[in-house]
Amino acid sequence: MAKEYSRTQRIGDQMQRELALLIQREIKDPRLGLVTITGVDVARDLSHAKVFITVMGQDDNAEVIKQNTSILNDAAGFLRMQLGKAMKLRTVPQLHFTYDASIRRGAELSALIERAVAEDRRHGGGSEE
Repeated sequence: MAKEYSRTQRIGDQMQRELALLIQREIKDPRLGLVTITGVDVARDLSHAKVFITVMGQDDNAEVIKQNTSILNDAAGFLRMQLGKAMKLRTVPQLHFTYDASIRRGAELSALIERAVAEDRRHGGGSEE
């Protein structure tokens, strides 16, 4: 049980917190929606970091998602420079923003389960004791 929580995981968690603040405070693009960072996956050699985002309050249509990831990928150099100042790392990973569909997929599955349970109750498939 020596290393359950590796250095790259700690750096990823700190990057997630710092990026959330930086995007909120520093990125002034009016086209950018309410972006939430769901996770950061840092490579072992700290050369690259995959930043997973979701766009809240939108229809989750492909155009809005593409526009938001494009805006963030364009600002990746600036965000990387700001991360370097905030985190005091010798090397700051290159940032790659990608959309995380797991939140939306989870909501869809939850709605499906609720619908199935409601159908079951309506057809009298309740508990038979």
